[in-house]
Amino acid sequence: MESYVLIQTEIGEVSKVLPAIRSLPMVVRADDVTGPYDIIVLLRAETLSEIGSQVVEGIQVIEGVTRTLTCPVGHLQLDMLLPHSP
Repeated sequence: MESYVLIQTEIGEVSKVLPAIRSLPMVVRADDVTGPYDIIVLLRAETLSEIGSQVVEGIQVIEGVTRTLTCPVGHLQLDMLLPHSP
C-alpha cells in the first residue's frame, strides 16, 4: 500500500523538516514543492493503519509541521471501464 502525504510547515521551516521526514522508515521519497503545501511524501507500508501511524506518530510530531493531508493511492482497474468487444 502506498500513500502520498501533503505537508504544510511553518514559514521558513522546510529545510529543517525535510531531512527529518526523509529519515523515517516508511518514506520512499520526500520533496519540497510550491503551492499550498510545502512538502510531498510517498509512504509505503503493508497496511493503511501502518501509514496512519507513521503520519501521526512520525510526521505530525516533527517540529515545524503544521498540517498534513494523507492521500492513499487507489489503483483503478481501467480495463473494467472500457467497453468489451463482442
